[in-house]
Amino acid sequence: MNTRRSAALLSAALLLCPGAAPSSARASITTSSTVAARCNLPVFGPGTSYRPRIDTEDFTASVTNRWFPLPVGRTMVYTGTKDGEPALDIVKVSPRTKLVRGVRTRVVEDRLYLSNVLTERTSDYYAQDECGNVWYFGEDTAELDARGRVVSREGSFHAGVDGAQPGVVMQAHPQLGRRFRQEWYRGHAEDIFQVVDRSARVTVPFGTFRHALRTTETTALEPGVLDTKYYVRGVGEVAELSLRGPREALRLVEVFT
Repeated sequence: MNTRRSAALLSAALLLCPGAAPSSARASITTSSTVAARCNLPVFGPGTSYRPRIDTEDFTASVTNRWFPLPVGRTMVYTGTKDGEPALDIVKVSPRTKLVRGVRTRVVEDRLYLSNVLTERTSDYYAQDECGNVWYFGEDTAELDARGRVVSREGSFHAGVDGAQPGVVMQAHPQLGRRFRQEWYRGHAEDIFQVVDRSARVTVPFGTFRHALRTTETTALEPGVLDTKYYVRGVGEVAELSLRGPREALRLVEVFT
């Protein structure tokens, strides 16, 4: 049942019959309504007018969303192909946090190896709002040459700096077809996603799952590219596959905690 509608109906009942419920119930209704109002997610629209409302006290670095859990210490290992080379991607949830736009975020370290050579290292910054939605507040990324020297930091951004804005990467209760900006830094970070299936079947080395969440991702920076991702409750992302554009695929092999 719709939470706001339920709260409104119960509030009306209390007004008609003020003795029908104790003050604690009325306080609970007020709290629920306040939380719901705070957790309104941004409506999709042009990036130039994208300004999501961020109340810093409504976020936590503890990310427990069932589709995108980030327990400290978890390491996820993916293998596949990227840029035409064998790929190994290692993602670890760090105990560290970082303050971005006044929000305490969880630092997730991502290391990408191509043909057994470290080619990209990234620190991603996530936080969860009071309703369980997961937001992305930025990243520090570095592309490396064969000697380990940084050759580019393209794509790095911090929400609140130079017009950059945070985005939603996973709803608490995913809605089919609703689009979200995962990030916004004009000309540098413009990823968009939407849920296209809530009961997809996917097989990866880690296992076979029958009720996965499937999303598609696009970006105006690469209009010819379309990717799809699969998420499993309690695990998180298990696969990323290209549907259009350069052939790329990463599948979950192992999870360590």
